[in-house]
Amino acid sequence: MNAELVVTMDDLNQVLAQTPFLQQHGFRVSVCTVGECTLVVPFQPALERPGGIISGMTIMGVADVAMWLAIMTQRGTTEKWVTSDMKTAFLRSGRESDLICVARTLKLGKRSAYGTAECRDSRGELLSHHTLTYAKVEA
Repeated sequence: MNAELVVTMDDLNQVLAQTPFLQQHGFRVSVCTVGECTLVVPFQPALERPGGIISGMTIMGVADVAMWLAIMTQRGTTEKWVTSDMKTAFLRSGRESDLICVARTLKLGKRSAYGTAECRDSRGELLSHHTLTYAKVEA
């Protein structure tokens, strides 16, 4: 496992900008360190589900992407990694707030990665906890 940061925050934001299915969400990397990435999702009403709460799909999506980028902090942007398992605990509803998600790799091997992510609202309230496993795609 690489113990030094191999990408910059600009590199990760460029990955986000060049990934078509992510562009509508406005994800932005605000912090990256070795094995860790913090993503911000600016609030927009389109992310709400009926009842005025931020959709679970949005929360799970930002956790998934944050982990993907956390892996890149140690392995670079050229390797291809995909989610193989994700478990989510929704702890409270988010309403009319940006999302801040911090993902951390806990174990990064040659072909698999395991980590956690936590999503909070702009007041710092914990909304969800996630455990994620990723698999490296061998081309």
